[in-house]
Amino acid sequence: MSGPEKYFIVEASAMPEVFRKVAEAKRLLETGEEKTVNGAAQAVNLSRSAFYKYRDAVRPFNDMLHGRIVTFQAMLRDEPGILSKALNVLAGTGVNILTINQNIPTNGCAVVTMTAETSALRDSLEDVLSHLSESEGVIKCEILAG
Repeated sequence: MSGPEKYFIVEASAMPEVFRKVAEAKRLLETGEEKTVNGAAQAVNLSRSAFYKYRDAVRPFNDMLHGRIVTFQAMLRDEPGILSKALNVLAGTGVNILTINQNIPTNGCAVVTMTAETSALRDSLEDVLSHLSESEGVIKCEILAG
């Protein structure tokens, strides 16, 4: 079954402990408190295999309400007008685009990172991702930070 990913907000105490440990290990790596996956996994008493299994699926929720900054990453087909259409989709949801960084296209695709301010957001972030993912020429889209 393919389609856009679905996200849930779950209170940390209701989640399996492995998810909380993965989130903490990722935080240790991002802040530089631990330099290696092995070190981060050991610090939170987690196996490296569990870390690798869940690392892409577990993200801590940050309150993305009024005035927050969110970073989107999208893989776009390398065709004229695709980036413009993706930006129009984002603008149509009420986000204010702050920065755009596009990598040099390879194999007919380009990775674009867009940072946006969400004080005028009219939809949920899940809806924004869904609209962007369904936009012509968008291969993949996710939230990197927020």
